[in-house]
Amino acid sequence: MRNWCIGAAVVAVVAVLALPSFAWAHENDKTVMGTVSSTDGKNLMVKTADGKTIMVMMDAKTKVTQGKAKLELSAVKVGDRVVAAGPEEKEMIMAETVKVGAATVAKSPTKN
Repeated sequence: MRNWCIGAAVVAVVAVLALPSFAWAHENDKTVMGTVSSTDGKNLMVKTADGKTIMVMMDAKTKVTQGKAKLELSAVKVGDRVVAAGPEEKEMIMAETVKVGAATVAKSPTKN
């Protein structure tokens, strides 16, 4: 009887740990990577490497980060490299997350 209880407890723990991964996955989630070509309030237009432009919509629930730092929605600017992920609808993404690439440091010309 004791072995049955231990086995049932192990199965229950494994089920509880595995459930969130299934619950979080969305069938229509999409990830877009590219450069911000324009911004309009809470919406971004992101140009991908293959030349397509995709609208990324953001709202108060969108988590915007750069590295480990949290950013405000307004901190995303034209020219920023971003990776946005969220549900896709009508060729637009309602971003749950937007990760902004590290700022590039301009190289100063070297003198010979």
